[in-house]
Amino acid sequence: MTALDLAFVRSQFPAFAEPSLAGFAHFENAGGSFACGQVIAALNRFYRETKVQPYYAFEPSASAGAEMDRARERMAAWLNVATDELHFGPSTSQNTYVLAQAFRRHLQRGDEVIVTNQDHEANIGAWSRLQDDGIVVRTWQVGPTGELRVADLEALLGARTRVVAFTHCSNVVGTIHPVRGITDLVHRAGALAIVDGVSFCPHGLPDVAALGADIYLFSLYKVYGPHLGAMYVRAGLAAELPSQAHFFKADALAGRFTPAGSDHAQVAAVNGVVDYMEAVAARQGHVEKPLQARAAAVRQVFRDQETRLLQPLLDFLVSRDKVRLIGSVDAAARASTIAFKVAGTASATIAARLAALDIGVGAGNFYAYRLLQALGIDTTDGVVRASFVHYTSPEDVARLIAALRPLL
Repeated sequence: MTALDLAFVRSQFPAFAEPSLAGFAHFENAGGSFACGQVIAALNRFYRETKVQPYYAFEPSASAGAEMDRARERMAAWLNVATDELHFGPSTSQNTYVLAQAFRRHLQRGDEVIVTNQDHEANIGAWSRLQDDGIVVRTWQVGPTGELRVADLEALLGARTRVVAFTHCSNVVGTIHPVRGITDLVHRAGALAIVDGVSFCPHGLPDVAALGADIYLFSLYKVYGPHLGAMYVRAGLAAELPSQAHFFKADALAGRFTPAGSDHAQVAAVNGVVDYMEAVAARQGHVEKPLQARAAAVRQVFRDQETRLLQPLLDFLVSRDKVRLIGSVDAAARASTIAFKVAGTASATIAARLAALDIGVGAGNFYAYRLLQALGIDTTDGVVRASFVHYTSPEDVARLIAALRPLL
């Protein structure tokens, strides 16, 4: 494993130097990560210098538009997709809803869409509503552990399957799915693959082209950035789907699925996310490598750091008789998002007791409502969720384990 320069990484996040957050351990990163300093600086600069309608000839309008264009180009390049294949919208939930409206007009009665009961509701509900127009919706069901089995998907695929929507990894189960294998299977069946990457991307922005997805979505506010949804739509597919924008904007691929436009300052601040990734690449000694090699190196060092810290926490939880851990016990198979249920104690109670110790975890269903139903877990109480990313320290993980010990 490659060693991450953790001191450098934490120096890039103002939250770790913020007096009001001194002593706080953030373990609800799956709900939203800290913003890196580069993003905060970009937002500050945009609001001070260029907070006008962009893309006119006058300054600062021209500069505002240039920063927005630069953000789209740089993030698309980091993801290894074409610039006009990347769309920014208010959130992933909103982006998914808009896409579903495009597919509502694109699909025919009797066509089939497959969803899972593991996903966030955003990647289930929007597609399930297509049943109102005669689309058949089938569900790829989780197994007893809450995990998806590819063989179960194979059994669902048929001649009328047009779309399969699934998650890169669940925000509760955490198991990382073999996305390329699944998308290849979907494509062999003649269908399109739509992948929700919200819970995966905080752990390393992927090479989207290598995944083979037709559509890939994620949220930048969980990747150290602004509250914005990012969405890749394969160019050929984007041209086929009915535009959801104003009729006179239908020819511009980048705006076809963002009918209300997106927040100008937040789009420009995406530059800060890429700046941070480039800073990590440089610090780790990869500055001279080609872009995709730098991106891969950053992905790997994040992954190594998280895996190293995750296994002791998993080992501790599975050693407690009262704990039901959701998903794999192998850190190498999952993201560092850990959900568990404690027999005899409400999840909210566990979270409140940790909060009293200045440790922030989540409690609830996390919009994975159907997953918890399938696992027989009370959706009103839900599970405890402790989630972290590469900037989390070994000391914070040790502190979480120590705080959980008397509670479990």
